[in-house]
Amino acid sequence: MLTKWESEQRIIRLQNELRTKGIDGALLLVPIDIYYFAGTRQNSVLWIPAEGNPLLLVRKSLVRALKESLIEDTRPFPSSKEFPALFGEEVKKVGVTFDVVPVQQYNYYARLLAGREFIDISASIREIRSVKSAWELEKMRESGARLCDVFRQVPQFLKVGMRELDLSAEFECRLRKVGNEGFVRMRAFNQEFFQGLALSATAGEPGHFDGAVTGRGLSTAWPQGASTETIQPDTPVFLDYAGVFNGYIVDMTRIFVIGTLAPELRHAFGTAIAIQRYLAENLKPGAICEELFLKSAEMAEQAGLGRNYMGPPGENARFVGHGVGLELDEFPVLAQGFKVPLQAGQTIAIEPKFVLPGKGVIGIENTFAVSEKGGVKITDLTDDVVYL
Repeated sequence: MLTKWESEQRIIRLQNELRTKGIDGALLLVPIDIYYFAGTRQNSVLWIPAEGNPLLLVRKSLVRALKESLIEDTRPFPSSKEFPALFGEEVKKVGVTFDVVPVQQYNYYARLLAGREFIDISASIREIRSVKSAWELEKMRESGARLCDVFRQVPQFLKVGMRELDLSAEFECRLRKVGNEGFVRMRAFNQEFFQGLALSATAGEPGHFDGAVTGRGLSTAWPQGASTETIQPDTPVFLDYAGVFNGYIVDMTRIFVIGTLAPELRHAFGTAIAIQRYLAENLKPGAICEELFLKSAEMAEQAGLGRNYMGPPGENARFVGHGVGLELDEFPVLAQGFKVPLQAGQTIAIEPKFVLPGKGVIGIENTFAVSEKGGVKITDLTDDVVYL
């Protein structure tokens, strides 16, 4: 559970940002942003003024919100007529997260607060959330330890002839039993993700998901993840899962094989490890995200694998690392065009992967924390391919 001190520090950081930008307050409408500051995910709206105390207005459940909320002034959501009176005449500029608030909701609150200027604070919220406190890092280490424990169990149940679907069900069952919350939040529009990917024969199929690997899935309505295809010997088995504990996500990938790997796959795996090593060594404050990505792409090209890097040839993802925390796609992103410096305490899933059509998918993924000494590994499990 979020602590009072954590909540207060987060609110102070946001208020400083609001004052710097001349915004009178932040009207937070999205549950995970509200949880980040208030400690409750109940259906509510959070008002954080640039000066003064925040206000949490709860639609449902007020009973539970009163138990969970760290906002002193937590009360029922008022009627539409009463709502405008909560905002003084001095409130002229209202910050809203344009990246995730539906137009319908925006219009509703714009009508209630007629005459105010609504300003996008999406980047500010995401930047604040990207830097993790010592308390958050400890939560993520706990998440990493639990996820690693389940990965260690894979040799107990991975068999030739089992379906990708059976593998995913077994992995997810064990992950659930150790407390995985299951719901992997994503901020990006039109992106969805269900716990993880357990793939082998279908790992190289292209798909809608904004990542290197998608899988076939079970239908055209959910064309992602495990299929009913069976696992065969000498074929990489690709397990990419998010562990979600106490709301905090860690992300990791490991490769298993029953038998052996073709030389091309072993070469690609060695390249992925080299790229991860370089990136981890350079996850230091001040490093430019785009430059790290471009260096990784250069290393893939030098290894003769540029066209296979981060996706099927022709459908390559243009990133190699993404921020993680309460959402799977947080800031920062090690990506082309993301020309911002890293900050200490940011947490990033680094995932150099290669798709070799007809041969399989290979790679590695771990979650790291940015530090002065380079990336600190949170998913602390050996990176080696597991041969069975």
